[in-house]
Amino acid sequence: MRDNTQQVGEQASWSSLEKRAGVSLATIYAVRMLGLFMILPVFSLYAEQFEGSTPLLVGLALGIYGLTQALLQIPYGMLSDRFGRKPMITIGLLVFAAGSLLAADANTIYDVIIGRALQGSGAVAAVLMALAADLSREEHRLKMMGFIGVSIGFAFAIAMITGPILNQIVGLSGIFIVTAILAIFALIILFVWVPNPKESIFHRDTQANPTLFKTVLADTQLLRLDFGILILHMVLMATFVSFPLVLQNEAGLASVDHWKLYLPVFLLSVAIMVPFIIIAETKRRMKQVFVGAIAVLAVAELNLFFGGGSMWHLALTMVVFFSAFNLLEASLPSLVSKMSPADRKGTAMGLYSSSQFLGAFFGGVLGGLAYEFAGAQGVYLMCSFALLVWLLLAYTMKNPRYVSTYLLKIGKIEPSKVNQMVSALVSVQGVAEAVIQPDEGIAYLKVELHALDKTALLKYSINET
Repeated sequence: MRDNTQQVGEQASWSSLEKRAGVSLATIYAVRMLGLFMILPVFSLYAEQFEGSTPLLVGLALGIYGLTQALLQIPYGMLSDRFGRKPMITIGLLVFAAGSLLAADANTIYDVIIGRALQGSGAVAAVLMALAADLSREEHRLKMMGFIGVSIGFAFAIAMITGPILNQIVGLSGIFIVTAILAIFALIILFVWVPNPKESIFHRDTQANPTLFKTVLADTQLLRLDFGILILHMVLMATFVSFPLVLQNEAGLASVDHWKLYLPVFLLSVAIMVPFIIIAETKRRMKQVFVGAIAVLAVAELNLFFGGGSMWHLALTMVVFFSAFNLLEASLPSLVSKMSPADRKGTAMGLYSSSQFLGAFFGGVLGGLAYEFAGAQGVYLMCSFALLVWLLLAYTMKNPRYVSTYLLKIGKIEPSKVNQMVSALVSVQGVAEAVIQPDEGIAYLKVELHALDKTALLKYSINET
């Protein structure tokens, strides 16, 4: 029997395998997201070179990846339980590369649409998360997912900056070719750097369980958050159907110089966002900060609608826009985690992620449609209206519980002893909820981390001996 203090110390840090898994999987995820978003700040500027191009079809080309991604990401994850994580990730990355090459060789806007749809069909996001779960101990699962999430945010920022630069050097076709090369690079990382898991099993905290869809979709608090991420990404995609054109045609900023605006905008927006994240969590003001950020994002869209097209006006508005956007992007997954039952987090996050990708699809289509019939002002007005609807729904949501998901390996127990174990776990200081699936050997907990007595909790862990 080891000393509990020693055990807590050992479990507080990642193992070398977990570090390797976290960095390599985060790199694959980031590389893939980089490829998807590098065209966002430039595509609408040069889409007219494709035969048959209209604003609606330009928006569809930007957003279509979201539809195929939303439809296929959960099936990919389910298939990976049967056929293995790496084989499904390989298939997804090859499909993604094929879509990129098809778009690179496009002559018509319809070719680009098909290529982008294929890119989205390489829907490996859920499989990457499942592999991350396979390669991490239960007590480090949240840290692993958070590390991957941060990499996605950095990838988006880098894509917005490098897109205009790459476009000047290699053009739109070249950006798609670079995207295909990045997919092959991700494949090399997968087989050279990513560890092989000892076993691949279903993880309730990271994977969607179709049998729970009905229950999770009946939760109106989680539905508010699903609607929120859909609107957030709809607004992002719709705004960038028109914003690059406004930046070039009204502010007079050449497309090659657009990165000079995006770079300081992202640096300032992150600096502004961080204090509010800290306030939301440490001061327990998450709902207030969350609702406030939606209101600020709506103000940014209304400012684009009413304001002029000067460079300073657009730059300052984008600082406000991305400060609120980044804050909401960081807050929403945390809220889903806090509001979902302990053993349904994976299903809740799966439906949330599908909603996010559907938002990108609807944003592209509706943004293109609005621009075709009402110009940039029509896009901004549509986005403002959607955000005001979301603001109303968010204002009426419940205050979140300030708890985190915590997994404890307890070993398989007899069904007759489940209630006894649940009672013992919730009696530990800081444990608010416990759910046990006796055949899985894992206790799914909701805990108040600042108050959690880890030494007492680890008495129930099979890692104790």
